[in-house]
Amino acid sequence: MTDGAGTDLPLIRHNDYSPLDPPALGEWDPALPVSVIIPAHGGQRRLDLTLAALAAQTYPDHLMEVIVVDDGSDPPLRLPEIAPPGTRIVTADPGRWGIAHAVNTGAALAEGRIIQRLDADMVVCREHIEALARWHHLAGYVVAIGAKKFVEEPELSPAHLYDGVRTGPLEAVFDLSEALPSSTEQTISRTNGLRTSRNPYHVCTGPTVSMRRETFHAVGGVDPDVLRGEDTEFAYRLAAHGVVFVPDMAAQAVHLGLPAQRRDRDRAVRAVGPYLAHRVPLRRDLRKDRGRRWLVPYVEVVLHVDGDERQVRDAVSAALEGSVTDVRVTLVAPWSRLPAGRRAVLGDPSFELRLLREHFTHDERVRLADEVSPTPAPTPFRYTGPISVPLGHGSLERMIAAVQDDRSGMLVVDLGDDGTATLQRTEALGRARLLGADDVPTSIKATHGVRQGDRAEFWPVPAASAAPARKPAQAPAEKSAQAAAGRPTQAPAEKSAQAAAGRPAQAPPEKPAWNPPEQPVAAPARGDRSPEPARKPESRLSRLRSAIWRG
Repeated sequence: MTDGAGTDLPLIRHNDYSPLDPPALGEWDPALPVSVIIPAHGGQRRLDLTLAALAAQTYPDHLMEVIVVDDGSDPPLRLPEIAPPGTRIVTADPGRWGIAHAVNTGAALAEGRIIQRLDADMVVCREHIEALARWHHLAGYVVAIGAKKFVEEPELSPAHLYDGVRTGPLEAVFDLSEALPSSTEQTISRTNGLRTSRNPYHVCTGPTVSMRRETFHAVGGVDPDVLRGEDTEFAYRLAAHGVVFVPDMAAQAVHLGLPAQRRDRDRAVRAVGPYLAHRVPLRRDLRKDRGRRWLVPYVEVVLHVDGDERQVRDAVSAALEGSVTDVRVTLVAPWSRLPAGRRAVLGDPSFELRLLREHFTHDERVRLADEVSPTPAPTPFRYTGPISVPLGHGSLERMIAAVQDDRSGMLVVDLGDDGTATLQRTEALGRARLLGADDVPTSIKATHGVRQGDRAEFWPVPAASAAPARKPAQAPAEKSAQAAAGRPTQAPAEKSAQAAAGRPAQAPPEKPAWNPPEQPVAAPARGDRSPEPARKPESRLSRLRSAIWRG
């Protein structure tokens, strides 16, 4: 296989990058230029230390530029005496503000093949840029993540820091005995360097991360509308794009000052919540509010319009009314080729298609498209099936649980004479596209696995009702026989008397309706989790939902 840049690659399954063999630090010849993007708002002294550390890097000066994006600092930031040769300060457009806007501003000006994002209060070891850049020389779709610890800002001059970083490890410059470790490094360690992580994007939190420039722009850059958690949201879109996340503990760094979660944890967590709830569908714990509609749906349901109007409408209704309601339907037909202008309304050759367009064009949960888009990203799953087999109430839930259970990239369900239904994981589809695969299912099978299923597993036949059958309505002759036998029936006058007394006539008891919850009540912990102790046996539906929420 090759990546998008034509580089020959060994097979990488899920996020297990073990087949990649990076060169030892200092024992290879870099070739790709790096653009270091530093968003900054004030904090001149910390920026001076950050740039002094970058000036001491082992990565060749002629292959590195540094772009500091001043995001409305007052007074404006200045270029210090100690900085890499290719350093410049640019001003972000004052019409917008925030970290995301500043990063995008720098990326738009970057000339390097690799974009390295670095916070303006990070001091990196001398091998930091080299350690991360070596991965991008091996594969074009790697996202490399550096290590960090939090320390109180020391009284340290840029010149002293430069000398210390250039000649020794960070331990020789900072007292790391009381440094606060990053919580993400615990996840990295627990998942064998993210090789076994189900959601490695969780640890890609921004302060030091690098990728190919084309990867950055392919996912649309960082969302400037996300003011908190923009790094996590960006990493989620990178995951949907199909990248491989590689943490490199040799890329050491210290963060000057404690994280915001330590200063005001409650507000820090609450501030991120609504941004991620709308944009990261895999955070099921953030989508508990019933009856809500979210910016990015959990599943795209693709239906090709190849039947009559009633059949299509039934298929759409089934998709929207299932146990998984966080969906959006795409109806595929030649909508744009419907001729405009005067026509015979009742004799129109496109009568059925026009009726469907009018039925759904104003429904925000239904999209009309001439063809299927290459990827549903950032929606994490795409279902495609025939309209002749509408989704059952729990079909989507069962299908998602199946692929979440074994982390497969695609599920193919045999529907007999009606063809097949498929559920694709967007991440796996994105990987196939990055590899330039001509045969997408074969590529997904190699990188994520393809699961096969049959109709009965995902469209089970409802069990026969266990409720006793109601007695048939009594005929007049039978009622008369009852009265003659001393078992009088209720006469109209008696019913009227009951109503007048406030005692309505008795009706047959109704079976209480049960509406299954859209989402489980229990919220999974963010990130990867260790195995939990054994619990009491769960129902089949509970097991299915648990499998979905583990994703």
